[in-house]
Amino acid sequence: MVRTFLFATAALAVAAGPALAQSPSAPAKPADPKKPPAVEGVTVTGAAPPVRTSIDRKSYDVSKDLQATSGSISDALRNIPSVEVDVQGNLSLRGDPNVTIMIDGKESGRFRGDGKAQALQSLPADQIERVEVITNPSAAFSPNGTAGVINLITKKTAKPGLTGSVRANVGSGGRQNAGLSVSRKEGRFTLSSDLYLRHDSFKQHFDSDRTFADPAGGQDEELRRSASTATVGVTGLRGEVDFDADEKTQITAAVDYSGQTYANHQIDAIDRTSPLGAPRLGYDNFIELRQGHQNLETTFGYHRKLGEDREFNVSLTRELNDDDRSRPLLRDFRMAALDTVEDNEGRNHFWRTQLKADYSTPLPGQAKLKLGYELSADDNDYNLVFGAGPASGPIAIDTARSNLFQFDQQVHAVFATYERPIGKLTVLAGLRAEATLIDLDQVTQGRKDSNDDVSLYPSLHLGYRLDENRQLAASYSHRIQRPEPRYYNAFRIYTDPQNQFQGNPRLKPQQTDSFELGYQYRKSGTILLATAYFRDTRDTTGSIFENVGDGAILQTIMNIGAARSAGVELVANGHLPWKLSYNVSSNLMWTQIDARGLGAGARLQSAYTASGRASLSWQATGRDFLQAQAFLNAKQLFSQGYADPQVGVSLGYRHKFDDKLSAVITAQDVFDTVRLHAVVTTPAYREVNRIVPRNRGVFVGFSYAFGGAKPRDTFDFGQGGGGPPSN
Repeated sequence: MVRTFLFATAALAVAAGPALAQSPSAPAKPADPKKPPAVEGVTVTGAAPPVRTSIDRKSYDVSKDLQATSGSISDALRNIPSVEVDVQGNLSLRGDPNVTIMIDGKESGRFRGDGKAQALQSLPADQIERVEVITNPSAAFSPNGTAGVINLITKKTAKPGLTGSVRANVGSGGRQNAGLSVSRKEGRFTLSSDLYLRHDSFKQHFDSDRTFADPAGGQDEELRRSASTATVGVTGLRGEVDFDADEKTQITAAVDYSGQTYANHQIDAIDRTSPLGAPRLGYDNFIELRQGHQNLETTFGYHRKLGEDREFNVSLTRELNDDDRSRPLLRDFRMAALDTVEDNEGRNHFWRTQLKADYSTPLPGQAKLKLGYELSADDNDYNLVFGAGPASGPIAIDTARSNLFQFDQQVHAVFATYERPIGKLTVLAGLRAEATLIDLDQVTQGRKDSNDDVSLYPSLHLGYRLDENRQLAASYSHRIQRPEPRYYNAFRIYTDPQNQFQGNPRLKPQQTDSFELGYQYRKSGTILLATAYFRDTRDTTGSIFENVGDGAILQTIMNIGAARSAGVELVANGHLPWKLSYNVSSNLMWTQIDARGLGAGARLQSAYTASGRASLSWQATGRDFLQAQAFLNAKQLFSQGYADPQVGVSLGYRHKFDDKLSAVITAQDVFDTVRLHAVVTTPAYREVNRIVPRNRGVFVGFSYAFGGAKPRDTFDFGQGGGGPPSN
């Protein structure tokens, strides 16, 4: 604790000292009217969803995305350039799944670990106004997340008196959601709250074919056929109070709660045969998976304007995540008069503390300096209790399969960014220093480890205005991906007779150097973006699958080697005749993974892939709006295999009865084409997995606004250089 206290004290002094100093800083010089303006953010408005750009990010408005009105965050993100969401809700950015997800500039524990995909599929998107995609974040951001940052900006309104909206949608297959947002502004106080309820049902079929080399010659074949039906219930409540103490000071307090219940009924049929077709193993699983997830987050913020373009911000977040899972099953062996039962009880409980303080001040030459300190501290407990016994009972705790793992991590960071216009050129340079302190305690095995690190993370952004309509941009950042806490757990976890999992306490963070070169053209409501990028990664973290005997596959987490990717991304947004508008993007990418040093079938492999999305909108009348959307996810490479591309089409229609009341009809996965097909190949076995979900569905809903709400101006708590995109 001494090292933690000393580091935090010194860092806070660096960040807060200039802000608390009594001596005034040099005032900013007025802009020279003869000097060309700095490269600033732009907004393209019109019927197409607006696209905003600034020196370090792109921002996409999803308020006109009809799928977002009735769907989840996953549905909204599927239509964002650079972003891919697969059939299971897993998110990737330009093919890299290591993405940091923020809400209003703050990380949330609900988007971490195994629950990340489920949260994206469960949480509603109707309160998301726009999505910021930051593929090369500045040093003001945490470097964790090699692909970059996705920042979800929520809708906020403020007008004297009471304003708000109410929404409800009913979908096929027993899916419903509803929401209520209320805001009241009186004098210096603004109170806002959101309530949302969601119920979803899911059905899917999962097939897995494994072939094993038989010592006697030939191959054994194992077939797994699974069918599952699941229901998800989500309840969310958020409240915020903003107090304008004076013209220069704002104090904010917010509480955000979300609760999820998940119930899944699954039936598995597993059969294994010899090279001659003789049965070797056969059983059925009857599984009832029940899971509950609670997330409670409290945030306090302080913003102070100290003078012309001088600001001091502090935010403190305390978050509690509690995840409980019960997985009872009955296993019926067909080749023996034997039935067994298992009950896998798991709980993940963790606290997170985030503190960020930053100070920004103008400098001569229209420059701007930002200094800051950030603390992120996690306290995780993973407790797994495994019970087993004959179907006739009793069930006894299996100590060989139960374990307690504790993970504590503190990340202390200090950062500085310097932004300055030089003629037509704008420069944003940054440097971040982080000290990471990780303590691991595998209580069951009596094993303790530490995994500490101190590193520097530079960033550089350049913007050059060619003329009124054209701009060039270039950027570089060094980023990492810290492994998920459970990936450090050295205990071998039993899933079923065919599958086991084991982490690695010696894992290193994945290191990535990312380079980009961009071009932007905008004129008369049309915007064209072209970006070339290259990413060079070492100590890549990935899964290795091994046959450990008797048909059992062990999945381990390793630093598998190096990876590289390069590509060109194109985005076009504009208008067509007859009140049509379009939003089209494509990504042509080359990917290479070099895992030859690991053996077990890991090798050097590369692929050229393509992905894209397109949206066509038609404002048929002043009250009627129609939209068609399609996406293509690229092929993905793994250390020992690949996953095929995925494609889907959605439709939407909105009718406005008046300025306050509107009705929406949306159809998802219209042609029922969303599928997953993945292949794993090793010297000892080959596996082919297929997932066929029931995604196709129709939603009918309405929304009603009251009080005449309008967009609210809010403080930006210094989440990146260059500030937020301009309006």
